[in-house]
Amino acid sequence: QVQLVESGGGLVQPGGSLRLSCAASGLTSDYDAIGWFRQAPGKEHEGVSCISRSDTFYADSVKGRFTISRDNAKNTVYLQMNSLKPEDTAVYYCAVGSTYYFHVSNYNGMDYWGKGTLVTVSS
Repeated sequence: QVQLVESGGGLVQPGGSLRLSCAASGLTSDYDAIGWFRQAPGKEHEGVSCISRSDTFYADSVKGRFTISRDNAKNTVYLQMNSLKPEDTAVYYCAVGSTYYFHVSNYNGMDYWGKGTLVTVSS
């Protein structure tokens, strides 16, 4: 059984930083990508970033501010978020599935999801 458990969310001031973690268990090696979606209040899910065997993806809205990384020994994926803005406020979900679905923000098309962690950027 696959489990994705996010952590690291919280309240941060504009311009601050947070690092999200996604601890994965039960995953085999034959998935395409693992990464992050987010859902802001009243909005649809947005594909934020993902990492596959050969590449990384970032949404234009976070490019240059967010960095995704993975620790295979710990089965954990991280999202380092710098220069946070109020518009980054959202629930962030870890997800596993097609790289393409991250690109087109197809959250429901993913194979697995975590329960999410709330990030609030506010002064």
